[in-house]
Amino acid sequence: MKWQIFIKDNMGSRIIFRVLRHPSNVRCFSAKPAFTSDRYKVERGPYATISNGHVAFFKDLLGQNRVITDSEECEGYNIDYAKIVRGKSNLVLQPKTTNEVSAILKYCNENRLAVCPQSGNTGLVGGSVPVFDEIVISMKLMNNIIETNALAGVLTCEAGCVLEDLENHLGAVNLMMPIDLGAKGSCLIGGCVSTNAGGIRLLRYGNLHGNVLGLEAVKANGDVVDCLNTLKKNNTGYHLKHLFIGSEGTLGIVTKVAIQCPPLPKAINTAFLGLNSFEKVLKTFQLAKRELAEILSSFEMMDRLSLDVSTGTFGLKNPLTSKSDGHDYYILLETSGSNVNHDEEKLTSFVEKALADDFIEDGTLTSDPAKVKHMWALRERISEGVLREGYVFKYDISIPIPSFYKVIEMLQERLRGQNITRLSGYGHLGDGNIHVQISIPSYKPEVAALLQPFIFDYVSSLRGSVSAEHGIGFMKTGYLHMSRTSSEIELMHEIKQMMDPNGILNPYKVLYPLKTKAN
Repeated sequence: MKWQIFIKDNMGSRIIFRVLRHPSNVRCFSAKPAFTSDRYKVERGPYATISNGHVAFFKDLLGQNRVITDSEECEGYNIDYAKIVRGKSNLVLQPKTTNEVSAILKYCNENRLAVCPQSGNTGLVGGSVPVFDEIVISMKLMNNIIETNALAGVLTCEAGCVLEDLENHLGAVNLMMPIDLGAKGSCLIGGCVSTNAGGIRLLRYGNLHGNVLGLEAVKANGDVVDCLNTLKKNNTGYHLKHLFIGSEGTLGIVTKVAIQCPPLPKAINTAFLGLNSFEKVLKTFQLAKRELAEILSSFEMMDRLSLDVSTGTFGLKNPLTSKSDGHDYYILLETSGSNVNHDEEKLTSFVEKALADDFIEDGTLTSDPAKVKHMWALRERISEGVLREGYVFKYDISIPIPSFYKVIEMLQERLRGQNITRLSGYGHLGDGNIHVQISIPSYKPEVAALLQPFIFDYVSSLRGSVSAEHGIGFMKTGYLHMSRTSSEIELMHEIKQMMDPNGILNPYKVLYPLKTKAN
């Protein structure tokens, strides 16, 4: 299929072929953030201080090379991906086996040493880095693929496997991962499971609570919980795996995962559409669900300023050039199916109807792998690019689809007069998850005060969620009550107390009652 570009005019639609170029023009901000404990006035919990004797134990267990104590080397484990939080850990452990994780946690629990489990460190809520001097347990060396059952469509692997590596591995047996993230080149599957990560395929394949068949995890006291079931139907007793999916390392450390993997589609088509109002974005989504139905796999929305991050920072080419100043909104949708001709016809028909109904102004379709990759790069590199503009407040929220973009409009009014570099929104319209980003030259508490708790109050008023797919981590502990009832939170505390009575697992995260003088 050639690259089709539909441009609305009085004569209908016309077809144009264009070539994309990939120039590079990036800026980099490398300043370290303030220590989390200082910026947020956090009180250290009742944990022991790491001694030479503790370090000696871990070196005897793991060997010299897998115990990191150099302060400069530890710094990379102390600062999060978005550079908004920073811990003070001077000890990083790199286990290779479940038994080593078990021995580490047993020793830490007995000695009241707090730990911070860490996967790819790509989270955006401060859940994957220490707050004080917690011992970082890096899972990167537990990266073995244990079994691939192509007939059943089940992959079993260790928690440290990189998501993109698993995707490439499965491609050889015509399977795919049910989850796809912009950070797939560095995020680890254990971290994805521990945060119940969403991503661009959730519309089609659902979340990890539905796709993880089983897992293995280590509790705070070192006990190994073997829930590594690979059956798709096993209705016996409590489904304990769900305690660890989305618990962000506060109930146990996930060490192995069995995940169901759908067949690799034979036909993948993408459409990149330009629109001039959010009302028309919603109408286009309704049309897509009706016309594309079973083959619709992703439906993403970006506003103009979000797309400008990818085109301006990385020099990626906007494939829609019928308007010199661009469009106010963009849609990137993908179809996945088994019949090339059938899917192309359905997608072409959908775009033609959207043009005829005056929903879209411009559009391009392609099934060429290189062009598909480029279109997705425009969407996936937004998160990376905006971090180069200074300090970024990023919010990952779920709200009812009719109100999807209203939060951006409200923030535009609230932040009027502030020195804002960029205020934009993009995300998974298909499941109601918008990513809000507000970038400023450097962190300013007065801007933070205007944003929080205002944005969470607004989300709560719509009965939305303060976290759609990145979890609570450190940054949202004070707002959990806005998305969960008091009875739910009480039960969470009871489960935490039962499974981690000493509170050594990822303290100050999710349920920790922050004691702050200023937020």
